[in-house]
Amino acid sequence: MKLTYATRRSALALAQCRAFVARLKAAHPDRALELVEEQVVTTGDKIQDRPLAEVGGKGLFVKEIEEALLARRADLAVHSIKDVPGVLPPGLFIACIPEREDPRDVLVAPKHGGLAELPRGAKVGTSSLRRAVSLRAARPDLAIVPMRGNVDTRLKKVDAGECDAIVLARAGLVRLGLEHRATAVLEPETSLPAVGQGALGIECREDDASTRALLSALHHEPTARCVAAERGVMIALEGDCKTPLGAYGERLVRGGVVELHLRAFVCEPDGSNLRTAEETVPWPASDDAARAVGEALGGRLRGARA
Repeated sequence: MKLTYATRRSALALAQCRAFVARLKAAHPDRALELVEEQVVTTGDKIQDRPLAEVGGKGLFVKEIEEALLARRADLAVHSIKDVPGVLPPGLFIACIPEREDPRDVLVAPKHGGLAELPRGAKVGTSSLRRAVSLRAARPDLAIVPMRGNVDTRLKKVDAGECDAIVLARAGLVRLGLEHRATAVLEPETSLPAVGQGALGIECREDDASTRALLSALHHEPTARCVAAERGVMIALEGDCKTPLGAYGERLVRGGVVELHLRAFVCEPDGSNLRTAEETVPWPASDDAARAVGEALGGRLRGARA
């Protein structure tokens, strides 16, 4: 069976895609799978001279990949689920969410180490509005400077002294074998992760039953439920790259009872009118139920807008 898989051309996208494809082959040793790679340059990859918040729109890193699926140039796509809009194009389906990598943010500050050790006025590079808001809440004295580019580019910039520190997703560093570059982990209490951070979303055509069946072997229900809840928050708030928004769901087991703990925040692009909310509920029976929990929490945040 020949399958074509599509992904972005960045080193991180290719690394996580090829790792998933290797797991897919291993999960089906009895199937003669021929997996062919198609690399796609997305709108978000083409625009490197401006922060994503200035570009606007949704799906900057997935639109062209989804077009390849719909045109049948590809059978499945491997995305970072945090890049995927809340509403998919008609005919497409997230068939598999594998087990999540560590969703937390990390600081890379070669000369200083942790957030508390950064000197007053230190320059921290990030183009994420969410991260900028979290950093300013923890350290109002820091100078947040825009920084685009792939992981390697940003690491080179901090090494060259263009800034004192940068903030990255730990999952990306792990997938590139660069987790040793992190000098401090930022716990969710300091930097609440982006919706779906650390998780992949494997997309295919809704009517492609054979591909959906193959992908189901790697679907991880606990991750999928947590991500569904986080995406529910995003859907309720109509979040995009212009929205400073964080949401993080966790599966907790306390006294033999399984629960979903969901935290979220949203504010204006300038960091004003910050609202936070959290909820702990019995473990949802389905992804739709988990999404409903997130939508309800997001609705509370929307209603709390001043």
